[in-house]
Amino acid sequence: MEFIFHEKQEGSLCAQHCLNNLLQGEYFSPVELASIAHQLDEEERMRMAEGGVTSEDYRAFLQQPSGNMDDTGFFSIQVITNALKFWGLDVILLNSPAYQNMQYLTCLKLGHLSVCRPTN
Repeated sequence: MEFIFHEKQEGSLCAQHCLNNLLQGEYFSPVELASIAHQLDEEERMRMAEGGVTSEDYRAFLQQPSGNMDDTGFFSIQVITNALKFWGLDVILLNSPAYQNMQYLTCLKLGHLSVCRPTN
């Protein structure tokens, strides 16, 4: 590797910076991650509609803001997981046996995402 790519943190776009630092390039923008979030929102809306579009639960669901993104730059773990799938990568939980074979680690601490390389 000739150089290490590091995208400087701007605002609250931890997910974008974490993904780009992990992938070592400018692969995801807030617009692209928002597109993934909107797709997830639509899938959730369709699933909720299966219970009936006139149901109280469905109407309450439509009144709620997206759980996949917000105006601060937050993106959900589902958005991050779907973004990584474009690259054939998976999210693995720390208590999973597969964790032992990981090359990179994405850490969530106090609402902030970062990429780490295990030292074991």
